[in-house]
Amino acid sequence: MIDGPYYVLVLVGVVGTGLVPGVFCGFSTFVMRGLASLPAAQGVAAMNAVNRAALTPAFMLVFAGSAVVCAMIAVVTFVVWPDEGKAELLLGSVLYLFASFGLTLVANVPRNEALARLEPGTAEAATYWPVYVREWTQWNHVRTLVSAVAAVLYVLALS
Repeated sequence: MIDGPYYVLVLVGVVGTGLVPGVFCGFSTFVMRGLASLPAAQGVAAMNAVNRAALTPAFMLVFAGSAVVCAMIAVVTFVVWPDEGKAELLLGSVLYLFASFGLTLVANVPRNEALARLEPGTAEAATYWPVYVREWTQWNHVRTLVSAVAAVLYVLALS
């Protein structure tokens, strides 16, 4: 059974990997739909503002901090090698680190950067906007799902 500081570490992992898919789910289910319904110039400007606003210490603490905690859980799991929960802990860590945090860096962030380089009222922005919304949201669905699965795996490891 997981106990002591290791239990606390996994519990922090549960909270972090549970909060992140909530944010992602909000974006997938209503924020992106709302932005997509705006004229392209307004949608591009609004999404660029959201992307800038997202880089707050509070969000980064939860998002990047959860990645650090997941890495710590993986390392401690290898060292302690508990009788129960090791598969769940390792898989949860891998899912969050690579399929949520890593996917953000290789799929969502490059799209955000490309969008930020466009002037909202231009033809180029109007052409890219629906592509951006579709592709960004598809990858966001994946991030939402794998982050939630990571949280569930951590909970299962504790039970």
